[in-house]
Amino acid sequence: MDSLITASARALAAGDPLGALKRVALRNDAPALALRGIAMAQLGDFPRAKELLRRAARAFTAKEVVARARCVVAEAEVALASRDLSWPAKTLDAARATLEEHGDRLNAAFARYLAVRRLLLIGHLDDVERMLADLDPAPFPPALRTAHELVIAGIAIRRLRTKEARAALMRAQQTARQARIAALTAEVESACRILNTPAARRITRGGDRLLLLEEVETILSSEAFVIDACRNVVRHANTLVSLTTRPVLFALARALGEAWPGDVPRDVLLTRAFGARLVDESHRARLRVEIGRLRRMLRPLAAIIATRRGFALKARSRSEVVVLARPVEEEHGAVLAFLTDGESWSSSALALALGASQRTVQRALDELAAADKVQSFGQARARRWISPPLPGFTTILLLPPPLPGD
Repeated sequence: MDSLITASARALAAGDPLGALKRVALRNDAPALALRGIAMAQLGDFPRAKELLRRAARAFTAKEVVARARCVVAEAEVALASRDLSWPAKTLDAARATLEEHGDRLNAAFARYLAVRRLLLIGHLDDVERMLADLDPAPFPPALRTAHELVIAGIAIRRLRTKEARAALMRAQQTARQARIAALTAEVESACRILNTPAARRITRGGDRLLLLEEVETILSSEAFVIDACRNVVRHANTLVSLTTRPVLFALARALGEAWPGDVPRDVLLTRAFGARLVDESHRARLRVEIGRLRRMLRPLAAIIATRRGFALKARSRSEVVVLARPVEEEHGAVLAFLTDGESWSSSALALALGASQRTVQRALDELAAADKVQSFGQARARRWISPPLPGFTTILLLPPPLPGD
């Protein structure tokens, strides 16, 4: 490898893409194409970066399997940064196996971290923990150790283990300083701010109060009877009742929780659960049916008592009733939450991360765009969506989904 290629590679490793391009911008040999692709990715021009990396992979000879595998790993990183979550994971696994077979442990580990970060992004926490179990970051350079700690912090945040998350972020800050890469330091600082911005609201009869993630963890680990509107579940201690697929029942439970220890008039319940404006006897009959269903589902945790005006919630353990909601509630909030990470997303990537159909996500994006809450650029498959982050609020995705066996 010649001196210009070596100098360009060192500049990229130090986070200086312009310095790298000064040395190889006019060259079209395979190593120079690969370095140019990585530089363009660091500058944010992802389509151009993908094109250059693919050209580099084709330019390397059949015997240069390690170089080709490195190009595949670099393209996978670009795909992750551009939120192309449909990029074939098997291709990355094959490249990682090639790198391990030829002794390139550093790039093989980097490929593993890319796969881990993709799984973390779409919420497959158990798979992430399994992949990290046999990975020791100690021999790696500071930049890769920082990536490891960020993944550990991401898992801990989604598992609502804030002390573990803070410890991982402190280690990430130390290794990021050692790496001396400005973009990496900024990423760590952004992750640290998550723990110091509101993650939920506590709703009571007296009003709302914003909660940090640490306060949410304290509430969920207490003896309180919690109605969690972030995940549409009701829980007390180790017992959890999911109402994710029963929106009417959850709306009733939430209305009763917000009025606790008082009752809720029947007309208010009809409006909250059914959106009824003109109430007739059929609505009242349906309310009785739905209240009966809710009673049966909450029987292990609470009783629903009929009053003269309506209904009231009474926890069996005489625990305090707490209603948790998202910091900002509006239609298509889950889509907005992904977009507020500051990255550009495709509709297919959002559908994969949300576990919804792509058409459903596209309709939501169209409605948000009509309300000037999101913007798009590009056309067809290259179309990406982005939204500015809500100032002072952490993303609702930091409140994790119910865990298996929760």
